[in-house]
Amino acid sequence: MALLEVKNLKVHFPVKPGVFSRVRAHVKAVDDVSFTIGPGETLGLVGESGCGKTTLGRAIVRLTEPTSGSIWFEGEDLAGMSGAALRACRRKLQIIFQDPYGSLNPRMTIEDSVGEALDIHGLSDSASARHKRISDLLKAVGLDAAYAQRYPHEFSGGQRQRIGIARALAVEPKLIVCDEPVSALDVSVQAQIINLLQDLQQERGIAYLFIAHDLAVVEHISRRVMVMYLGKIVELANAASIIQTPRHPYTQALISAVPLIDPDSKRQRIVLPGDVPSPIHPPAGCPFHPRCPIAELPRCQGEVPQLREVTTDHWAACHFAR
Repeated sequence: MALLEVKNLKVHFPVKPGVFSRVRAHVKAVDDVSFTIGPGETLGLVGESGCGKTTLGRAIVRLTEPTSGSIWFEGEDLAGMSGAALRACRRKLQIIFQDPYGSLNPRMTIEDSVGEALDIHGLSDSASARHKRISDLLKAVGLDAAYAQRYPHEFSGGQRQRIGIARALAVEPKLIVCDEPVSALDVSVQAQIINLLQDLQQERGIAYLFIAHDLAVVEHISRRVMVMYLGKIVELANAASIIQTPRHPYTQALISAVPLIDPDSKRQRIVLPGDVPSPIHPPAGCPFHPRCPIAELPRCQGEVPQLREVTTDHWAACHFAR
């Protein structure tokens, strides 16, 4: 049984010229997305800026309200929940934000930031139990327990992200949405945070939806990888299959841009023409066809490709993927 199952999820934002104007259009940030995540699994999510990755992650934890579709978590539909039921289920889902500087309240000590979730969910019986729990969480992410009385401005970006991870772990979640958790950090610190997330996963059996731009990072940490373009999933497969034999032309272009470590190795760079179309007025048919090097009109312009199994456990949304 899947831990998380997302079915036909859509997140559309209304566009109004003025405060009291009628809705003229919708930004289709997430447009009919479906996927699953198993217990203890890491699913990587990659794509260009503006493709809807962060909106998808926020919709899963209900920080952004879905327009339609369902989000099943342990057999319960999160999209239809509210009030106490949603609060109870949210304990099992947490998120680590991209910006380690903006995600912590500058007026709260680290103990208060990490302990806030314990207070909301009533997970500490006494002040001493709360303090011990926070100390254990800080140690678990590689920080000194004495840091609990300090404020966010006293820490580096990497340390702040560790604090964010401790805060997410406070309620013992089963799934954590990692929204580009290392993109704002130095390369050496990125490796430390990735290793920390993997260690915590092995110790606690946590599942991750790992959102990132860097395909090398995603390949390292993920069991499966999902590629997103203009609000839609265009390819889904295990990490090795995505990197070695990408089936969708957009994924092929992404991988061709990844630098090779071996100076003797050569890879043909695929340069895509034009810019990403507006999600307000996405192209008809295949959303990638205006930039696709193998597009054939009128089929690609008039027919939306379905995400289909091209080879065993390798799915692609392209008419010509084989």
